[in-house]
Amino acid sequence: MRRALIALALLLLAGPALAGPPYVTDDPEPTDYRHFEIYAFGSGSVSRDGHDGEGGIDFNYGGAPDLQLTAVLPFVYDSPDGAAAVAGVGNIELAAKYKFLHQADTGWDVSVFPRLFLPSLSSRIGDRHFSILLPVWIGRDLGKWSTFGGGGCAWNESRESQNYCLAGWALTREIAPHLTVGAELYHQTAADRGGKAATGVGFGATYDLNEHYHLMASAGPGLQNRAETGDMAWYAAVLMTF
Repeated sequence: MRRALIALALLLLAGPALAGPPYVTDDPEPTDYRHFEIYAFGSGSVSRDGHDGEGGIDFNYGGAPDLQLTAVLPFVYDSPDGAAAVAGVGNIELAAKYKFLHQADTGWDVSVFPRLFLPSLSSRIGDRHFSILLPVWIGRDLGKWSTFGGGGCAWNESRESQNYCLAGWALTREIAPHLTVGAELYHQTAADRGGKAATGVGFGATYDLNEHYHLMASAGPGLQNRAETGDMAWYAAVLMTF
């Protein structure tokens, strides 16, 4: 059941326009209209009995004002101690983020971000069923500070899995013209039958190389049920914006 931290980190993946990744906690800001945000990412978790994770492409397009269209293509691996490693294409994700409240009008930005996960193309790894996550994310910018968070629940029923809920909150600050740092706290109930809930903290940073290329990373320990859900989770990506 050590998949809990990595599953949570992969579901939710920094200035105001670049919040969300590298944090587990998402933000309400969609990709700008007719613009692209493309993440080439890797993420994983480490536990006492092995490590697992994934790499892939997270593609986002501003399809309309306040509307972001998302597709994620992951390649997943699992390397338990004492057993052969397995790898393959994981659960492809299709999603749409819509911001329906704006800070200028209400004091907070608020978005919905339904996410559909397709059955894995691999018979050896990933979930072999559809699932859907229905979260709400809110946020506010305060000069060089930004705070955001929220959560939701997922329909994830199968023989081995069950419905679950998640929540998180993050705080970031621009400490230099091209560098933003932040921290978060997040929690997820058990997604596997007989599994354990996971709680973790993360510390992240985003560095803008230029207008179009950005580096980002985060890492942090698990706080709850570490033997079953993982000792540490991490994320790293190159973000291309245009």
